[in-house]
Amino acid sequence: MLTSVETELIRVLADPLRLKIVTLLARETLCTTHLVEETGARQTNLSNHLRVLREAGVVETEPCGRFTYYRLRPDVIASLAGRLADLAKTARSTSDNKRACP
Repeated sequence: MLTSVETELIRVLADPLRLKIVTLLARETLCTTHLVEETGARQTNLSNHLRVLREAGVVETEPCGRFTYYRLRPDVIASLAGRLADLAKTARSTSDNKRACP
């Protein structure tokens, strides 16, 4: 079973804009201005999504003058990917198991 933290991460990453942000941050550390340019989202909307990602532990911030840079935490993504890979492995190895109905 997935933990509540892992379930929350899946929910957080299920949003299309947040997934796009994570994809962009996988390539490089970006500030909000860059993310607005890349996504086309409004700054307030983007800031809300970044807050959700930060609170979930997916990204971390780095202040730089009047800008805030965002960096992906690959360990968090790798941990979730590992758990999902484990689920897939279990499903493959037990695909012939079928519980009889009462």
